[in-house]
Amino acid sequence: MSMHKAQGLGSYSTVSYLEIYRLMADIQLGAHTIKSHGVKVARFHMRDWIILLVLGVIVVILNVIDPFYRFVGRDMMTDLKYPLKSNTVPFWAVPVIGIVLPSAIFIAVYFRRRDVYDLHHAILGLLYSVLITAVITDAIKDAVGRPRPDFFWRCFPDGKEVYDNATRNVICHGEKGVIKEGHKSFPSGHSSWSFAGLSFLAWYLSGKIQAFDRKGHIAKLCIVFLPLLGAALVAISRVDDYWHHWQDVFAGGLLGLIVASFCYLQFFPPPSDADGWGPFAYFQMLAETRNSIHGSTNTNALASRQSDIGTFNISSEHLVGIRI
Repeated sequence: MSMHKAQGLGSYSTVSYLEIYRLMADIQLGAHTIKSHGVKVARFHMRDWIILLVLGVIVVILNVIDPFYRFVGRDMMTDLKYPLKSNTVPFWAVPVIGIVLPSAIFIAVYFRRRDVYDLHHAILGLLYSVLITAVITDAIKDAVGRPRPDFFWRCFPDGKEVYDNATRNVICHGEKGVIKEGHKSFPSGHSSWSFAGLSFLAWYLSGKIQAFDRKGHIAKLCIVFLPLLGAALVAISRVDDYWHHWQDVFAGGLLGLIVASFCYLQFFPPPSDADGWGPFAYFQMLAETRNSIHGSTNTNALASRQSDIGTFNISSEHLVGIRI
């Protein structure tokens, strides 16, 4: 009996420890790749991706509809006669700065760590940060209808002013699309988009390099502040191009920063946290894996003990039968 018990326990111990070793090795080597777990993670967050698409549709609708055409009198034109200039940072460059650039860094980190949880949640959080900011920005633009600093030349491209005799409101004779865009000054979309994407990147980098690990490596903050500097330069360019008032870019930047912070902390712990280098989902997965290992270990141990007890009972009955 003792030999059988020892063999049973020995076999169980060998198998269980091999399983644990392989499982932990897979975790440590970053076995959670796009190929192995990508579909599972994407399916789990299917609703989030659908809502993301809905936000994208809302952004398109808000850009198609006309904004509120605010009253603009002759006296107000004094601050709206700045020259009509082209964009230093073109519209197509904003998604590149706010989405493509951070995503490229996320992908680079993925190839180093092989963690699909980190990649998925970083990209999902980034897109939510930018699109939520875009919806809020465009909704406020349409509702406020503030004229841009160059509104005079949008409204009167030939320089000849025309006003309503009764209301003294402007009667614009410029291109309809240019005039429509002239009523979308507050807040700045360039600023909000840039700060939404690059602030999220700053949060992400601060977690990855453990910038707030209380070891006093101040040089890490230079890496964290670099994306914020880029966003600030984009915002400043809007004032320099006379497309926005300073209040517009300040409000847009603040909006993007706040939304990015909320979105990042939805998926990742604060950078000052001991686990700030990875997403919540990754540590939740590790906890579930440990629990499954412990549950499997306890179940196998109980089954082995019951088997040994059964063997002992059969042996005892056999011995009693011999004695009789």
